[in-house]
Amino acid sequence: MIAALAMAAAACSATMTYAAGPAGDPVKGKTVFARCMACHKIDASNTSGLGPNLNRLAGRRAGSLPGFRYSPAMAGSGKVWNDASLDAYLTAPARNVPGNRMAFPGLSNPADRQNVIAYIKSASK
Repeated sequence: MIAALAMAAAACSATMTYAAGPAGDPVKGKTVFARCMACHKIDASNTSGLGPNLNRLAGRRAGSLPGFRYSPAMAGSGKVWNDASLDAYLTAPARNVPGNRMAFPGLSNPADRQNVIAYIKSASK
């Protein structure tokens, strides 16, 4: 009986998939990122405009790019940027980090968020 349950559990876990979200399409993400380009850029200069440079954003602690003046809310958020934290932030920036300075209302479409995240990662130098 126990062996049968163990085999059933193994078979079930072998067929289960964990929803980590779609990987995103960086080509489509570049189109979505056009909305972000008024304030953000992604290049190796690491110089910023109205918003911080997003080069090598993955794994960076929020509010930590040298030379950019972040809001106290962002600098103190304790976030580390990864796919999940970016997805949550891009959904509704003002709600995700209350008091941050980014006026952008967010991306309501999950595919747009996944695509722009894929683009940000692919464009990093």
